[in-house]
Order: sequence, then C-alpha cells, then structure tokens
Amino acid sequence: MEENKTKNYKIAMIVILTVFITFMLTSLGILLLFSNVEQVGSLVLVNPNKETKDISSELDKYRKVIDQYYLGDIDEEKLKEGAIKGYIEGLGDPYTEYISKDEMKEYMEDTKGNFVGIGIYMTIDYKKDMIKVLSTIDGSPAKKVGIKEGDLIKSVDGVEYTADDLNTISTKIKGEEGSIVKLTVLRDNEIIEYEVKREKIIVNQVEGKILENNIGYIQIPSFDETTGDDFKTKYEELNKKNIKSLIIDLRNNGGGIVSEALKIADFITDKDSVLLYEVDKNGKEEVKKSENAPIINVPVILLVNENTASSSEILAGALKDLGKAKIVGTTTYGKGIIQQILTLPDGSGLKITTDEYQTPNKKKIHKVGIEPDEIVELPETVEDVTQVKESEDTQLKKAIEMLK
Repeated sequence: MEENKTKNYKIAMIVILTVFITFMLTSLGILLLFSNVEQVGSLVLVNPNKETKDISSELDKYRKVIDQYYLGDIDEEKLKEGAIKGYIEGLGDPYTEYISKDEMKEYMEDTKGNFVGIGIYMTIDYKKDMIKVLSTIDGSPAKKVGIKEGDLIKSVDGVEYTADDLNTISTKIKGEEGSIVKLTVLRDNEIIEYEVKREKIIVNQVEGKILENNIGYIQIPSFDETTGDDFKTKYEELNKKNIKSLIIDLRNNGGGIVSEALKIADFITDKDSVLLYEVDKNGKEEVKKSENAPIINVPVILLVNENTASSSEILAGALKDLGKAKIVGTTTYGKGIIQQILTLPDGSGLKITTDEYQTPNKKKIHKVGIEPDEIVELPETVEDVTQVKESEDTQLKKAIEMLK
C-alpha cells in the first residue's frame, strides 16, 4: 500500500513538472533565438541575459527531472516551438503570435497574395463557435467545387475545429500543389462534404464595375501586397468610361497591409495630409502623411459593416476625418492596433502588436470602430452579411441615392 502511494506520488510529480517545464523552457527558447540579434525588422531587441540567468539555472534542474523520469522520446524542436508558442499566448493578445519556420514561408506568401490552397477567405463566427468562409476567390478550386460564402467549416481532413482554430485551419487547408484536402461544411443546417484539389492561387481581388448614373464601384476584400496598384488600375479603367463618382466597398474586409490602405488614401487626399498616427507603448507618435497630389477628385462613398477591420478602418477613418468621403453602413469592427512581423535568425517569425493607431483627428478606433455618417442596416431577411443580393442591399442603394 505504502509502495503504491509512493509510486502515485512520483507520477503526479512528473506530470506537474512536465506541464511546468513548458513555461520554463519558453524563456530559454526566447533567449536562444534573440541573444545574438540587435535589430530585426524595424524593432530593436534588448539582450535579455540579465533577466534569464536565474531561469536558466532553474531550467537545468527541471530538465534533469524530465530526462530521468519522462517516459517517451523528446523532440527538442517541438519542445522548443511549443514552449515559445505557449509563452507568446500567455500575453493574452489574439493578434500576437509565434510563427514557426515552416509556417513563416506560407504566412509571407499569404501576405503577398500568392499561395497554394483552395482560394477562400475565412473569418471567425463566435456565435456558432466555428470558422466561416467569408468569400471565395473567382476561378479558385473552392469556387469550382461549390463552396460558398457563409459556409461554416466543421472539419478539415476529418479533424473538427472551433472558432479558436483559424490559424490551424488555414495551415491545414494549404499544402502541396495538386494534393487533395477534404472539407466538411455546414450550410443551412445541412452537412456537405467536399474534396478540393489544391492549386497555386494568384489573387487579383480588386473588382470594379459601373453602376447607374455613371457611378463607379470598386470592391476591396483585403489589403495584400499589390492591392494599392490593383485599385489604381481598376480606377483608371473606370475613369476612362467617364464615371462621375465612386463607391468603395470595404464591407467584410478584415484588413491586411497598412501601407496598401494608406496608398489608396493617398490617391484621394491632398498632399501632406495627415492620414494616420501610430502611437507606441511609450506614447511616441509616428505620423503617416499623403505623399502625392490626389488622382481621384470625384465624390467618394465608402461602404462598411461590422466585419470591416484594421487597415480598412484606417482608410475609412482617414477619409472621413479629412472630409474626402462619406461613410455608409454599420459601425466597423474596432481593431485599432498594429502588428509587425519580425523574421528571426532561425527563419521563424513573431507577429507582435507594437502600436495603436489613431485617425487624423486623433480618434481611437480599437474596440470602438468607425461610425458611419449614414447608419444603414441590411434588411432582416438577410441572414448572412457576406451574401447579400443586390435587390436587398440597402447600404449600396443608399450610397447610390446619395451620389445621384
């Protein structure tokens, strides 16, 4: 009996120490990655040696316990990555994350708008605790097989996921060109299974057309590496057809590269206009200004909704404060903080929240959002704001009415 108690006690201690080691190893992982770095990206990293001396000695003791008692093989790389991820997650900031070396390549390809996958944009549906398809890219494998905006992703390759697994699902959906990924989606209480062949996706997502009364319309689903130039090209195409005004649709645009949003603001605002204030943790301000004379001199209306976030809010806030556009729709999401991506010496990365942004009138946006000049709700018959028939689009109709 006494022998069993002793045995159970040892097992309990091993479990506790194994859990605790994840936290402790984090500090060592960060030290090993950062110790020889003076500057990465635009951030200076401070040498943490003084802080970690005691932690390193403590770590050594716990590692000896693991080596002595842990049943199983130890994968040093997985142990390090798991420790770092746990450490970063401990900040409690959903926008700050560690990106492994393998994930970093895919992450940067996504930012550039070119990747191997099935061609969908995704968002989080907190009410249903699932990942939702925000939109599908024209000509993409997802579009071809019938995946639709608003579909809720239940599982990928047989593994079920929740709203907290956006990054994981994104990684699982991408893969080798020509390979197959199996998706199970929920649509109107119906379970539908798809087998989709992964292809190289080249995003050219800025779409435009001419509406009644020579009103130009440009939709921007996200801000990627070429969005500013794509927008300019599309505007020039419409302008050759003598448009008299312009609607820019930012609804369901979750953001992206800030500089691309500012580039579009530059096309519309006067040279040297303040577009954005970036404020760091010490209160230091960096001012972003327009650098060129405007090329767009027609009346502009922006369409926004509760899914308009981040870089989209920067653009909306700048044009609203400077009196260069009217805003129509519903109050935006309210993501008013900026992340920078740091590439570390081993090829991994850290996306970290570094600044809060403010509009030209120094209004904060984080957890507040941009309030439209004209608040227009969609009809109650619209069940999903990502799928709105033109006949039910009261927000677009209001914008057209204002521009007539």
